[in-house]
Amino acid sequence: MDNTKASSVVDVLSEALPYIQKLNGKTIVIKYGGNAMTDENLKIGFARDIVLLKQVGVNPVVVHGGGPQIADLLERVGKESQFIQGMRVTDTETMDIVEMVLGGLVNKSIVTLINQQGGRAVGLTGKDGSLIRARKMQMSSNDDVPELIDLGHVGEVHTIDPSVVSMLDKDNFIPVIAPIGVGENGESYNINADLVAGKLATVLGAEKLLLLTNTVGILDKKDKLLTGLSTKQVDKYIADGTIHGGMLPKVNCALDAVKSGVKTSHIIDGRVEHAVLLELLTDEGVGTLLKG
Repeated sequence: MDNTKASSVVDVLSEALPYIQKLNGKTIVIKYGGNAMTDENLKIGFARDIVLLKQVGVNPVVVHGGGPQIADLLERVGKESQFIQGMRVTDTETMDIVEMVLGGLVNKSIVTLINQQGGRAVGLTGKDGSLIRARKMQMSSNDDVPELIDLGHVGEVHTIDPSVVSMLDKDNFIPVIAPIGVGENGESYNINADLVAGKLATVLGAEKLLLLTNTVGILDKKDKLLTGLSTKQVDKYIADGTIHGGMLPKVNCALDAVKSGVKTSHIIDGRVEHAVLLELLTDEGVGTLLKG
């Protein structure tokens, strides 16, 4: 290694050190989805990031999505996907496929990838240890006289029992959680992974919530990245239409977590290799930070 390269390595480690010290022993909840779950290089980079965090004393908890993988399997079995207001209608047959994909194929592939990089990951769904108690999501039509729309097995978080996650953290395992909840009568519910990650971060008293997306973060009206935003600033940007459309649910999830006690929420660009480490351990970061 030449002196220039050695110096650059030292600079990186020196910059990371205060962040590592601050995060030691803290819990970070990371919602993993989008391009980061489908691009092979990004997948390996993500797994290495998670293993490194655990190695330096951080407790990462991964919550993953899997919409494209669900759509792919539904298409292969000849079942058409139906969406209402952006939510997948999930009948009993579709729910069986969702459980197969999220709780099986996707979850186990993430666990395997992390373990191949030297970690000790354990896969869970929200049904394991009654981790996520769910209830049926109620959605109204947009008509002047609204009526309830039945989305089937689409749920929302009712309660979270974090004991199984805390136990795994203490034993130096890395929990990888599929966003499937269990209802009052044992029925399964598919829940939005962002919402699960946000609620889990709140219940665990997490230091940070990271939401990986396919965008650079929150942009102003001139497409400039916004970061270091307070909850009041975010509320203002929502009110004036700066934050709108598909970004709104993600921002509201991040905002709710901060308002509920999570120190900071981060909406970061999962298309950037090693985005998790760059956001957590460098001065510049790769996304939008929201704080109280």
